[in-house]
Amino acid sequence: MPSLNLAIARLRNTSSDNFAIWVVKAPYPSGYGMHDCVFSVELAQIWEEWQQMFTNHSPLNILPSTSEINTIPIDLSLAPPTQSTSPYSSRLMQSLGISLWRWLFDKEILSSLERSRGIAMGQNTRLRLQLEIRDPDLIALPWEIMQREAGQSAISLSQDILFSRTTNEVEPLSELRTDKGLNVLLVLGHNQKLQLDQEAALLEKILMDCTPGSSNASGYAPCIVKTLLQPTPQELIQELEKKLYNVFFYAGHGLPAPDGGLLFLSADMTLNGIELAQVLNRAGVKLGVFNACWGAQPAAINHQAIPASSLAEVLIRHGVPAVVGMRDEIADEESCSFIRAFAEALRSRKRIDEAVAAARQELLTVYKFNQPAWTLPVLYLHPDFNGDLIKTVEEGITELPESSISGTFSPLPHACLRSLSPGGQIWLLRSGVTRIGRTKDNDIIIPETYVSKRHAEILCRNNHNGTDSVSAYYLQDFSTYGTTWYLNSNGWQRVMREEISLTSGMQLKFGSAKGEIWEFIIEKI
Repeated sequence: MPSLNLAIARLRNTSSDNFAIWVVKAPYPSGYGMHDCVFSVELAQIWEEWQQMFTNHSPLNILPSTSEINTIPIDLSLAPPTQSTSPYSSRLMQSLGISLWRWLFDKEILSSLERSRGIAMGQNTRLRLQLEIRDPDLIALPWEIMQREAGQSAISLSQDILFSRTTNEVEPLSELRTDKGLNVLLVLGHNQKLQLDQEAALLEKILMDCTPGSSNASGYAPCIVKTLLQPTPQELIQELEKKLYNVFFYAGHGLPAPDGGLLFLSADMTLNGIELAQVLNRAGVKLGVFNACWGAQPAAINHQAIPASSLAEVLIRHGVPAVVGMRDEIADEESCSFIRAFAEALRSRKRIDEAVAAARQELLTVYKFNQPAWTLPVLYLHPDFNGDLIKTVEEGITELPESSISGTFSPLPHACLRSLSPGGQIWLLRSGVTRIGRTKDNDIIIPETYVSKRHAEILCRNNHNGTDSVSAYYLQDFSTYGTTWYLNSNGWQRVMREEISLTSGMQLKFGSAKGEIWEFIIEKI
């Protein structure tokens, strides 16, 4: 499936309302672009009005001061009046959606989207569009409602685009097993509003008894549900470490907080996002679904979001493949509608982003456009995860025993990066992925101002040629401003968030064009 990945970051060396938007990944070589833009006072005002009408928490500010915003009259001319019983809420929904679209998809970014969509249509499939939001103050915005024009579908409801959020600051995926059905661990935590026994029975019924509708029942995946009512953290961890489940479903009370928020397993026992992420990773869970208040909402101090604090973000960053959280509080009947449609789509063997889109469409149909229900689910996908939760038997993976021999394999060459500065370092490269960046969590650390926290990766792959397998190395740029360089016959060239093949003796720079020179070397065996 073709994929287009976009990223947004605030420009720190300019005024506080300046942002950069660029293409991180495109399905064609010239699809990479970048543009700078200003988050206008008018757009900030529409966002503030949205929060006053549709959210149940204190408003979050994007611009440092709202005194100027409050003096400007709201202009909803982007959204024409509708026949809705609440025309103002519908026009506000459309106005914010259109404003966000026009802010994000401008110039080269729009051109890349259109061509990428055409490539997907030519392959008779949908385009996977993933948005990486690197500024915490933009996380709470309902990007799922973006629409090009009034009367057109929102991007998360599009028939030819699958929309999700992502981040590149992630732990690598663990080895994922192939499952033939849904194996769900259903956890009900503390919630004073719920009768837990009744709620557990209702959710089990929804997950187990949803019918395939028009689908062929023979192709409908089985579902097994194990329920835990207000378990202790030790009981929860013990059950997860049986490694029986591919879906973790939580219903109960939750609060935004640093470290991924707090899940109240009981009135006096909580689990934070980082603690949960570690056990979900060990357990091999592919999908976390959180029917808790604000599972996709960042924590905030003085109306400013705390970086990487939402539960969904924390889980993805720690290597959980897929997470569905709610951007705000969701009513019980809306939640049941979503879960029913979502589970049915998953059991029909749809990919996770396809299943979320189908369930979101169900919420729109039942609760209408001018109500926030369809905007609440937020899907995060790990950038290396293809969205498959279960497969048919025909699609299953056949594993060969370790002793089997298939073809002739070349031994893995030794490779390194060597600094050409006097007394420079030499870094050996890993057999899989070697991460390069400014911070200590990278494999190769370059502590320079112009080097990004996660700047680039060098990948070692086995390229098959008939019966032979030859190892080759590639350089992928992830820098904030596309500042990875390589030397060829035409001088120093920027990689610009692309992937290039590396040959022994190639010279590289990371960060400033005047920075340290590194040489890539493959040692002969």
